[in-house]
Amino acid sequence: MPQFNEEQQKRRLEELRNKEAEDLARLLAEKYDLPYADLFQMTIDLDALQTISENEARSAHAAAFQRVGKTLDIALTNPSLPATKALLESLKEHYSAELFLVSERSLSRAWERYKEVPEFKEAQRGVIDISADRLAEFGNEIRTTEELERVVAPLIASGETRRISTVMEAILAGALALEASDIHIEPQEADARLRLRLDGVLQEMLSLPKPVFQLVLSRIKLISELKLNIRDEAQDGRFTVRAAKTDIEVRTSILPGPYGESVVLRILHPKTIALTLEDLGLNEQVLQIINEQAARPNGMILTTGPTGSGKTTTLYALLKLKRTPGIKIITIENPIEYHLEGITQTQVDRARHYDFAGGLRAILRQDPDVIMVGEIRDLETAQTALHAALTGHIVFSTLHTNNAAGTIPRLIDLGVKPNIIAPALNVAMAQRLVRRLCPECKKGRPATRGEITSIEKLFTTLSSSVIRPRKPYQLWDAGTCQTCNGTGYKGRVGIAEAFIINDEIERLIITQPTESDIRDATVRQGMVTMEQDGVFKALIGITSVEELVRVLGVKLSVLSK
Repeated sequence: MPQFNEEQQKRRLEELRNKEAEDLARLLAEKYDLPYADLFQMTIDLDALQTISENEARSAHAAAFQRVGKTLDIALTNPSLPATKALLESLKEHYSAELFLVSERSLSRAWERYKEVPEFKEAQRGVIDISADRLAEFGNEIRTTEELERVVAPLIASGETRRISTVMEAILAGALALEASDIHIEPQEADARLRLRLDGVLQEMLSLPKPVFQLVLSRIKLISELKLNIRDEAQDGRFTVRAAKTDIEVRTSILPGPYGESVVLRILHPKTIALTLEDLGLNEQVLQIINEQAARPNGMILTTGPTGSGKTTTLYALLKLKRTPGIKIITIENPIEYHLEGITQTQVDRARHYDFAGGLRAILRQDPDVIMVGEIRDLETAQTALHAALTGHIVFSTLHTNNAAGTIPRLIDLGVKPNIIAPALNVAMAQRLVRRLCPECKKGRPATRGEITSIEKLFTTLSSSVIRPRKPYQLWDAGTCQTCNGTGYKGRVGIAEAFIINDEIERLIITQPTESDIRDATVRQGMVTMEQDGVFKALIGITSVEELVRVLGVKLSVLSK
């Protein structure tokens, strides 16, 4: 005889009642021509919930459950109720309401979340406040990636929804304490991994369980003013971290993938734009060339290199060099990364047909003295920028090439006439960023016979005016200590090469030369190449040979042990 299981029957009855309640809500949604929502299957944003007080929400049989920008998603059970109508009317001044019809049990779930509101603190949309005390606390606690994991892991393990904001605060404050440039959160099959880019290299931190990752993703979308319900398209946004009276901009990039949406947060720290040309670590020859040519009344200075090579930082250093009350400076950027006082900065907006070429033409009508173009990527932009350099303006810009000599062939490939390039271009520069050896744990050693031979061969093209490093040659290797987080490196320094357009190179440009032709001419001019600059820095203990191989590729592999 079958046994009667009372608990099982209660659960079954409860499931049937819940299903009946949701089915009824669906029918009412059709009647009122509103979308249906089940709040048990959705994330309820506590920041959105607070836009309506608990008393108002219960009286109006409604609740706000998500917010993006000025759009507020509101759950309700009956849009005809007078209290509901009054609430919606009061919200019109500040928000555009998207209405969703829900069951009473769904609404009760939203109301239950009000219990968590007192413990949830967040500033206005697009801003995260981290107090000076909190930042100092994290700064004292977090000096290595292991210490960041030790701080964040208990917050993740707690599984409390209301602590997601604390998790985000800890990750951001930890990234700032470690001076990371990027935060990467990448979903995998079973979890999501968190990595920080320290001195240009990604360091693995910890794993986030999938439920925690989803909540963190929702929090990032909300503060970045991105759409929560878009999961199959790339989205870009930004928010501000307000820390110890310093506003730090963070750019958000979200990309769909096979296991979910991948997130990259790029931290734009204001101290980056405080750097001068000297602070970048550029060699004396490059500094002299740049300073002399930037002082001229017209002409173009082009800096080249891959993404992450410090081109933008160099451009901002040049702008600060030229910034005086008597000079009008205008920029066109994509996007504006740092805001500079006393300079008119504009941003590419393709939706409004404001691109580099069109924006540059508009800028010229403003009668500027100095123009900065974020990037030259097409013929129209290149021609307009070069013509501006010919007609009494100083123009700073960037170009994607591997080295300084590749600048001329690249401009010709874009379709620029050689007879325009020669008189308009003042300087072509290429740069990279290499990691500095940690001063606490770096280890010196004598150069091997093979390394000495390679160094001497590399230095054969050096001008006699360049002072060579002392012999016997000594090289340095990375160590490991707590100061450098066990990596052997702390901070980065620039290596660069630059040449001016002299008479020989000007005549050469007319012949549409190859990259090797230009490089031979720059060597005759006495240019210190990036490889030579890098080896100089390796010989005096600033960086290592291994780091030069990593950044510059096979060109220096002969020097590796």
